[in-house]
This record gives sequence, structure tokens and C-alpha cells, in this order.
Amino acid sequence: MIEVKNLVKKYGNHIAVDHLNFTIEEGKIYGFLGPNGAGKSTTMNIMTGYLGATEGEVLINGHNILKDPEEAKKCIGYLPEIPPLYTDMTVLEYLDFAAELKKIKKKEREEAVEQVVKLAKLYDVQERLIKNLSKGYRQRVGLAQAILGFPEIIILDEPTVGLDPKQIIEIRELIRTLAKNHTVILSSHILAEVQEVCDYVMIISKGKLVASDTPVNLEQLMAGSETVEITTRATQTEVRDILRPVANVEKITTQVNKDNTTGAVIEVKNHADIRESVFMAFAEKKKPLLLLKNTKVSLEDVFLELTQNDAEAEKLETDELEAEESDAVKQEMEEGENEDAGNL
Repeated sequence: MIEVKNLVKKYGNHIAVDHLNFTIEEGKIYGFLGPNGAGKSTTMNIMTGYLGATEGEVLINGHNILKDPEEAKKCIGYLPEIPPLYTDMTVLEYLDFAAELKKIKKKEREEAVEQVVKLAKLYDVQERLIKNLSKGYRQRVGLAQAILGFPEIIILDEPTVGLDPKQIIEIRELIRTLAKNHTVILSSHILAEVQEVCDYVMIISKGKLVASDTPVNLEQLMAGSETVEITTRATQTEVRDILRPVANVEKITTQVNKDNTTGAVIEVKNHADIRESVFMAFAEKKKPLLLLKNTKVSLEDVFLELTQNDAEAEKLETDELEAEESDAVKQEMEEGENEDAGNL
């Protein structure tokens, strides 16, 4: 459906998108995941033809988005982070206008608008001015505009940003409904949203693609050795003695808690499930376990692991900028003092 080849976008010396390559297949929900400023929105703007790339190309169903934009854009419905709404229009007026821009035939236009009004649940507000609608309903109007004409690919940039929990649930349900007949691409920095809605995840950091797989596979690939957490009334020394004969224990880390219980994290070899063995070992020594659970790597752990350099680099850039500004201020003050001395 979409091929992104060696995509680069520069703003002066700043590289927003850095040699990005990926392929979007039909019939899935794809999630662009990354910190703020990672390049998600820039990539989407290039994919939809709103921005030109510095290097590389984007093919939509074989059509180059810059060389053959009309054919490429026929395949795409796009909802930017801030929906492009004309707030002095009613919902129906705006959608009819959008349908005309999309070159939907006049005799088919009324039915097309009616379909998206029903799908986006806008029937109760269709005669109201957009400026009088809540943010949730405005987001629905933007989404209705994106799916007008039912293009094969629907691209959504932060579709639930600023919405309340009820509105977020409703928009997610709508996205799932759309995915039955369309390929959906959405960008987000909300991990729970991507994990709940998306079939496939692409993690972007500093303009580069650092991971691309299903949420489950990403968690498994990053897992390494799993861990078991326990809390017990045994001492730290007793915990180590009790666990010493248990098979597949690689490493034990213990600590004394505020309530004088002992907490331990047990790293496990070969993804073995040692919970039963641990339980029996403590039972034989008559040392009660207050907590016993497996701990697995989550998508949040994967995200933090892959984008931690992003935060570190951003902090370094900020520190350098603050240092430069501080030196500039200091120099300006010194020049001012010298000028005052000269005047005296």
C-alpha cells in the first residue's frame, strides 16, 4: 500500500527525518510511536503530500506522492493533529464542501456524506455550526472528512489528543471499525493507545526507525531473561540460602522494605517458570511468601529502552543552549560594565 524509501527531511541543520525506510501492508492498523519531536508528524505530512522531502520518495499504491499527487491522494484520507475545519459552516455544509474537493460525483455526494455522518455518530449535531461543537465532536467531524469517499488508506495524526476518556474510547472504537475495510495509520505518544488499537508498531526516535514489529513480538524480543518478584518475612541471607538449590535461577537482588519484609528480584534462565519451585522451597523452610509474581517486559519498557538516547540527547542540547545563553548574557553584562566605566 505504501513504500517509504530513504526519506530525509531537513530544516536548516536540523534533521527531522533521517533516512527512513518502511512498508505499509493492506488491512492492518499501524502505530507510529515516538517521543514528542521524534519526526512522526513530519513523516505523515510527507506521506500525504503536505510537505516535500529533502531526499527519498513515498509511493502510494505505486504512485509517487510528489510526481503523481492526484492519483496518490485519491487513496488517502488524512486527519492532521489539528483538524482543518471551517468553523462558520455547519457540519453538513463542511462535509459537502469536503466531498466536492475530493471530487465525489454530485449525485453520489449526499449519500457519501450521510454514510460518514452515521459512521462518526454526528447525526445529532449535523445542522450545528462547527464553532459551537465540543472538541470531541470537532475531532469526529475531522475524522468524517478523512474517511469521505472511503479511501483505501486512512492516516490519523494524534487522533485522540485532548479528548476526555469517554471520547477516547469512542474514537478508538471508530478506528477499529474503519480497520475492517481500510488500512489505518495513526501516530501517538500514548503507549496504551498503540498497544490497545494497533496490529503493528513502528517506533521512531530522532527521526530514525528504531523498531518495527507487532507489540507482542517487540516485548518478546526485548525481554531477555524474565524475572520473578517475591516478598517474604525471611531475612536477605535466608532468601539467598532458600533459593540456592532452585533450578534456572541466574541472579538474585534483595532489599529490606520499610515494613521489615524482604523483597527480591530473581532473574530466570531460559524463560523458565520457577514460581512453583520457589513456592515449595519457601514452604519447606516455613517462611511465608507475601508476594510471588512473574514480571515481563512491557511495551512501555521497550519504548523507554529504545528512545532513552532521545531524551538524553535532548537534555544535552538544552544544557548546551542554556550554557551558550548564559555565556552570551555574561559577555553582554561585561561589555555593559566596560562601557559604563568608559563613560565615567
